[in-house]
Amino acid sequence: MRTFAIRMKFADVILSVPLDGTFTYAIPAAMQQRVMVGMRVLVPFGRQKNLVGVVARLHDEEPQGYQVKPLAQLMDERPILLEAQLRQWQWISDYYMAPIGDVMKAALPSGLKAEEGYRPRTETYIRLCEAYRNETALHIALNLLARAPKQQEAFIAYLQLSGWDMVGSEERGVKDDEYAEVTREELMNQSGCTLPTLNLLVKRGMLETYEREVSRLNRGGEPHPELLKKMSTAQQDAYNKILFSFLKKRVTLLHGVTSSGKTEVYMHLIQREIDQGRQVLYLLPEIALTVQIMERLQRVFGSRLGIYHSKYSDAERVEIWQKQLSPHPYDVILGARSAVFLPFQRLGLVIVDEEHETGFKQQDPAPRYHARSTAIMLSSKVLLGTATPSLESYHNSQTGKYGLVTLTERYQGIELPEIQVVDTQDLQKRKMMRGPFSPLLLARVREALERGEQAILFQNRRGWAPMVECRQCGWVPRCEHCDVSLTLHRRLNQLTCHYCGYTYSVPTECPACGSKELQGRGFGTEKIEDQIAEIFPMARIARMDLDTTHTRQAYERIISDFSSGRTNLLIGTQMVSKGLDFDRVSVVGILNADSMLNYPDFRAYEHAFMMMAQVSGRAGRKGKRGLVILQTRQPDLLLIDQVVRNDYQGFCRTLLDERLAFHYPPYYRIIYIYLKHQKDAIVETASLQLGYQLRQWFGGRVLGPDKPAVARVKTLSIRKLVLKLEPTIDMARVRQYLKLAQQQLLHDKHYASLQLYFDVDPL
Repeated sequence: MRTFAIRMKFADVILSVPLDGTFTYAIPAAMQQRVMVGMRVLVPFGRQKNLVGVVARLHDEEPQGYQVKPLAQLMDERPILLEAQLRQWQWISDYYMAPIGDVMKAALPSGLKAEEGYRPRTETYIRLCEAYRNETALHIALNLLARAPKQQEAFIAYLQLSGWDMVGSEERGVKDDEYAEVTREELMNQSGCTLPTLNLLVKRGMLETYEREVSRLNRGGEPHPELLKKMSTAQQDAYNKILFSFLKKRVTLLHGVTSSGKTEVYMHLIQREIDQGRQVLYLLPEIALTVQIMERLQRVFGSRLGIYHSKYSDAERVEIWQKQLSPHPYDVILGARSAVFLPFQRLGLVIVDEEHETGFKQQDPAPRYHARSTAIMLSSKVLLGTATPSLESYHNSQTGKYGLVTLTERYQGIELPEIQVVDTQDLQKRKMMRGPFSPLLLARVREALERGEQAILFQNRRGWAPMVECRQCGWVPRCEHCDVSLTLHRRLNQLTCHYCGYTYSVPTECPACGSKELQGRGFGTEKIEDQIAEIFPMARIARMDLDTTHTRQAYERIISDFSSGRTNLLIGTQMVSKGLDFDRVSVVGILNADSMLNYPDFRAYEHAFMMMAQVSGRAGRKGKRGLVILQTRQPDLLLIDQVVRNDYQGFCRTLLDERLAFHYPPYYRIIYIYLKHQKDAIVETASLQLGYQLRQWFGGRVLGPDKPAVARVKTLSIRKLVLKLEPTIDMARVRQYLKLAQQQLLHDKHYASLQLYFDVDPL
């Protein structure tokens, strides 16, 4: 970071508050030689005496019209942010129209945002008191302890562990700092002594304790680049083409079919960057994926690899952040979207694996950034990898904005799975369905399990049933705070709102008509698990959804058990579709394709195709061709045929024609404008007023306001406006107008508690 020879008098500070811009403070004379851009400071703000902020700029431009308060305290000896990160924060703030304070809130681990947030982990060590650090004194000590055998044993054990028992060490010139350090725990384990015994030795002045900061991070072992596998001819060809593409394009799309060996190509690219002294960021959309990929990367890169995502403790994330600022940072970071905020001193390449996944987009709270776009702004080289590219990335590769490299064959020549379509509507008419399972699906799963193979059942709804209904009058329990029906979780015996998390007891009778005939409608993963256990009592079943994966350990256990064969039938939501690599899976069942298709969103078909193609790719990955049973009530739908034939190009051509005709991405930019308020009448009036104002500037580019599919969440009524913008429009002017409209509306006292925010490039 740059230091300043001239004493600057003012600092612009970023505060984690939802207000636009930075805040200017005076720099006290005592701090003027020490303060630097990127340092944390404590400042007074409103009623708060000490709020943590980050210095964004130093200058001599005194603000006019108000008295400038001084910085209260410097929190760092050196900056915790690099200049590239500050530029990244500003870009996110500008592009996604979010206050930079919200960017700070998202970027920094909690321990770096609080006055007393992060506390290093310490461990207690034991050492000899100075008076006993010679041979004569040691003999005296041992004689003094002759009548206290437990203390004597502990003392001798310490001397042995540390090396102080070497006779004549003084004469050989052994210095204090050459003796081994001994932890209290190590000494107690070695000697079998108790803590009171050790405390007595400390009290007698023979031993003393001291604290040392220790890392929470996994050391990872020595790197072994020789363990990199030799690439196949197709992989080597893709590798060479990627390097050639990077000579001309900053961004390259690697479009490789499922199980084509993209990860192996990534690993060779990572090693190349390391050999050239550069760092790599490897982004994944799901924490679940890091478990398998981490094991593969750790075998090769060892201690060069760091892991960073939200399931790690805040203290671990702070330590990784600090390590990245140290002289010896990780060369490779593997993480979910938040890893894009880490400080990199010499970043050379970002790999965005499964780039099509919606998990890379932050939804709530602000900033609603996309990690893929942020990575492209961050690095000079970005590789986007997937079997099913997002329509935007595919379009960019076709128009020459991105480079394009394809891997069209699976590793070791294994065929893509066979996909058989089952018409569930016809089977239901003939009463041949067994709950959500077709006879064909059950037969193929049974055969797979009998052969010692594995199966995956995909159902993109969790819980027991998506809703409960009275059979007599049709009453459905709904959330008091949100405009949605409640999901039944039978094992917890509760109804849950999947929008606000509020839980309710399951009613024993209908409050509308008094009937006791209440039943669950539809199937969630919990119900699938129970029913499949009845059909296959010998199956070893695991379920992977949000309800079973609250912790990092839960993810790891489920994936480890299925990988090792301890479980052989995995039931899950979209988590199971995301690039997991299981050797023995021969059958995959997509239980209800229609639930993905019948959704009021212009991206519904795109997401459905990708999800079905990805989950299908889990079948038959090694050894032989797999089988996918795709159950749907619409077997004649063109999209279903395109999934069966793995016709991604045909699917894209169809969808791109529709997007162009109706002014949607990738041909037009989309911004959603959301308004929320406790009172529906107020949000309705405000949205109409805003819509009128925006039409004065943008004309027919403005759609709405309308109620979204879920029009009330957490007691707030919602309205949405849509702005469709041609790519040639001046986006800086657009943002300027939108911010002006926002300020004008929120300055009206009637809308004082109104929430208004923007979602740029929504998914």
